[in-house]
Amino acid sequence: MEQGSGAKGKGLLMIFTGDGKGKTTAALGLAMRAAGHGMQTAFLQFIKGSWKYGEMEAVERFKDLIDFQVLGRGFTWKSDDPAKDVEMARRGWKRAREAILSGEYRLVVLDEFTYVLNYSMVEMEEVLDVLDRRPAPVHVVITGRDAPPELVEAADLVTEMRELKHHYRRGVPAQKGVEF
Repeated sequence: MEQGSGAKGKGLLMIFTGDGKGKTTAALGLAMRAAGHGMQTAFLQFIKGSWKYGEMEAVERFKDLIDFQVLGRGFTWKSDDPAKDVEMARRGWKRAREAILSGEYRLVVLDEFTYVLNYSMVEMEEVLDVLDRRPAPVHVVITGRDAPPELVEAADLVTEMRELKHHYRRGVPAQKGVEF
């Protein structure tokens, strides 16, 4: 087996979950690492919406290697139109499924995708089937709080970000370059 090719010659399924800060940041770091090795990457954000994040500006510099797409309208639990959110999540999942199965990308990140699963916007069985059928060299990262047990069971690596202390609790607001 080629060094770094993953379990049984397949790409790895990695989950970054938990209530702590850093899930998306860890996925972005991995995307940058992959780009540094010339690997085509799809970074698909499901929930964050149209807010201007610093990572979008940074990733723009790697647009030849990182295909960064925002597929959601914002934070679903604050939605004014849940039916539209479900429609967008399903369209986003269709795009993600195509990216995973196409073989065009070596790394596919589904950022904030656990929410899509936990709100039953897409079927867990279909997601697990697509993950199982992905081409051998394709690595997949899924981020978000409360990763479903079925997803955790299917994963090769699960990292839980756990909040021990956060400046929000002291009234310090989100800061440019740190949170966005």
